[in-house]
Amino acid sequence: MPGLHERNDPMSDTHSLFASKDAWSGQIYSNGWKAAGLGREPVLDKATGQVMGQSGVASMEDVHAATVAARKAQKAWARLPAPKRGDIVREFSRLLLVHGDEIAADLVRESGSIRAKGRWEVHMAAREILEGAALASLPSGVLAASAEEGRRSVARRIPVGVVGIITPWNSPLLLAVRAVAPALTMGNAVILKPDLQAPIAGGYALARLLELAGLPDGLFHVLPGAAVTGDALVREPGVDMISFTGSTRVGKQIGSIAGGLLKRVSLELGGNNPLIVLEDADVERAASAAAWGSFFHQGQICLTTGRHLVHESIAEAYVLALVRHAKQLVVGNPSDAETQIGPVVNERQATSVDRIVSETLAKGATLHAGGSREGLFFTPTVISGVEPGMPAFDEEIFGPVAAITVFKTDEEAAALANRSEYGLCAAVISPNLARAQAIADELHSGVIHINDQTVLHEVYGPIGGVGDSGNGFNHSTLTNADQFSEWQWITTRSVVPDYPF
Repeated sequence: MPGLHERNDPMSDTHSLFASKDAWSGQIYSNGWKAAGLGREPVLDKATGQVMGQSGVASMEDVHAATVAARKAQKAWARLPAPKRGDIVREFSRLLLVHGDEIAADLVRESGSIRAKGRWEVHMAAREILEGAALASLPSGVLAASAEEGRRSVARRIPVGVVGIITPWNSPLLLAVRAVAPALTMGNAVILKPDLQAPIAGGYALARLLELAGLPDGLFHVLPGAAVTGDALVREPGVDMISFTGSTRVGKQIGSIAGGLLKRVSLELGGNNPLIVLEDADVERAASAAAWGSFFHQGQICLTTGRHLVHESIAEAYVLALVRHAKQLVVGNPSDAETQIGPVVNERQATSVDRIVSETLAKGATLHAGGSREGLFFTPTVISGVEPGMPAFDEEIFGPVAAITVFKTDEEAAALANRSEYGLCAAVISPNLARAQAIADELHSGVIHINDQTVLHEVYGPIGGVGDSGNGFNHSTLTNADQFSEWQWITTRSVVPDYPF
């Protein structure tokens, strides 16, 4: 990514991040590399089934030990001047780009990303880290007003303490660093629990990069695991905050437990995101954007375009254009340069996509393209005649399926878009910006794009959802300081005042 770093790189791009996979295979990272309390699980290349290595599975005891170490290290880290913390985090970003090709290759294999997506994720993650490091240069407090003469009133930011971060498999690097970098910069320690399906690029690699960047021992821990590990992290008394990205079902459980413990919790959950295409839209451009929104990374993104809401007057032309785009996509091993659609993550998810498609067709929808799979490889699927009450309308699909619903009026389009318990992202396509904005104003959604599709990710604008999509606007340059710090109020007087009793 040109222009991100001014320093000359003293290391070769071909220098491996690890001497061998034995450095991390079967391990956790917690004050160094060590055996995991619950053994190990294989990490699979999603396209070939080849074993890439073994992920350690952290136990409740591992979580507790990491928390004790993190709390101890965090105190000294918080006392370090913020610009010096920022320097270490910036070095983290630089080293990520140094080893970007290696990490992108791991992303392709363990998450099923195509090569372009793997490279994009590395560069976007590097930018996320830089923006997190920039928090170190912001004012750490304000001189507040006071109604009393002689009283000095200050509000300052202080770290939350120990932050537990639970990440999914679909974009494991990006969804980890967008929380890890600002949390560390603001003076916190971090315990990261990556998904067992993709712990390398978004877990083990980060531990090694932060080692090389000079992060003091005890501040960053990588504890891969499944539900048992995540539950232990959420319930651990020494963990002050939980940041979770994942399914709505699990997010609700985490929110309930954390709330009962009066623990801060940040939840970015699922989405069933609508794309509204008005009759004055350029059909070809709209269909191209929509194909990207539905099929990029096999539809396995919380921001994926799930429901295509199309005006009845252009619906036939839109279906034809979208089908043409779908049929041009190359399905195959994502390690191959020409591949545009890789595998879905596992058989359970593949079975779920199969069910949603078949049940929707059984209820009267029409299949125009795709609808079949070979193992974990789905052909991009286009279905029309989808209505509320059909699974493809009501559920988050998490597969390469475009479900098309027709509307007659702007009011009907907004009502259909809002007919969901989710509220993560929405989009409206029309050259009439006033009309598009009027529809956007009616949408129950945390993120809205006009004249674009739904899969947009930048660090600068707040990303978060409403309803079943989460509890706030969780990650951005606008909100990260508030997310990962507490406000503390301090007043000072030179003399204790007189009181009437």
